[in-house]
Amino acid sequence: MTRGARAPANNRQKVMAELGYSQGWGVVAGATRISSVGQAGLRYRGYDIAKLAETVCFEEVLHLLVYGELPTRRQLAFLRDTLMEFRRLPRPVVDVLRSIPTDTDLMDVLRTTVSLLGHYDPTHGDTPDDLRRRSIWLTASIASLIAARHRFVNRLEPLDPQPGLAHAEELLFQLHGETPDEEAARLIDLTLILYAEHDFNASTFTARVIASTRSDLVSAIVGAIGALKGPLHGGANERAMEMLAQFHTPDDAAAFITRALERKDKVMGFGHRVYRNGDHRAEILEAALRRHAETAGAAKWMAIYDAIKTPMVTEKGIHPNLDFPCALTYHLLNLPVDLYTPLFVASRVAGWCAHVIEQVEEDKLYRPLSAYVGEPPRPVPPMSAR
Repeated sequence: MTRGARAPANNRQKVMAELGYSQGWGVVAGATRISSVGQAGLRYRGYDIAKLAETVCFEEVLHLLVYGELPTRRQLAFLRDTLMEFRRLPRPVVDVLRSIPTDTDLMDVLRTTVSLLGHYDPTHGDTPDDLRRRSIWLTASIASLIAARHRFVNRLEPLDPQPGLAHAEELLFQLHGETPDEEAARLIDLTLILYAEHDFNASTFTARVIASTRSDLVSAIVGAIGALKGPLHGGANERAMEMLAQFHTPDDAAAFITRALERKDKVMGFGHRVYRNGDHRAEILEAALRRHAETAGAAKWMAIYDAIKTPMVTEKGIHPNLDFPCALTYHLLNLPVDLYTPLFVASRVAGWCAHVIEQVEEDKLYRPLSAYVGEPPRPVPPMSAR
């Protein structure tokens, strides 16, 4: 083998298989009490996601994930008051948001400003209860960061939080400057619920590894944002909408998908590492999307949506994941594509924080082993022989 060459790919795969390793997914990395993901569905702390989506709001899910139980009426009111208390951003953070070049990717902006935000943390202490309060602060602050940055990019000034609004309503108000209608707020709330938690995905595991070193919560969330920025993990809803946006008619979409299936191209928003028979979250959101499209006069968009979905399911047996209906949902709510992945952050921060707290309570360092597939033992040659 020449200098610097790696072992052949088939040899690496053989060694990995012999050692019981998969190709980077499906490995059990630890135990959790926060969520369960499987063919039967998704559950947050034992509650079926469909029932949660039907009956509760994002703040209740946030409480469930971070505190371990659904809130009482009094606890929910206190949580909403705490979110309101933490929504206003420190002036130095606002100044940095304003100064970052407007063509900077919003995920990069979030990575930087969440880290900066840690210098102005109004919470104190490192007990699990302190971390829970810090989790609420981060949830409120990240939504405000996204909205303020969006307004700066569009040459508008950030808006002060408006008392009395639920979290989804507040997010839309701070983005657009108008109190949203009930249907729009409910749709955003639903996406926040559905994206809030999903087991040991790449960004969540990143946060847990950082927390396992006894680092701080803000560092763990910054790391998770960095992991989510990678296109193999995040951004699928953005790319799904970019795909949908190129079609003017359902026939255009049907012709595209025919060619894509012939070439065996990857179609964004379809397939999932775990869900082989369909993403339960996608089914929940799609039902709400169809109702909204009907009232919004968006039948053309649903026809384009179905022109992609139907052959993917019937001909290939590949079902949409949550990102596919979410992309069109955000589009019909007049949200620009560059907000889609940051809105994922605004939701998933709840699950990230819950996992960090769980990891801190376990207080065990992640130190995995690797499967070495490089050169066998060999002598060090003298300089003259190299």
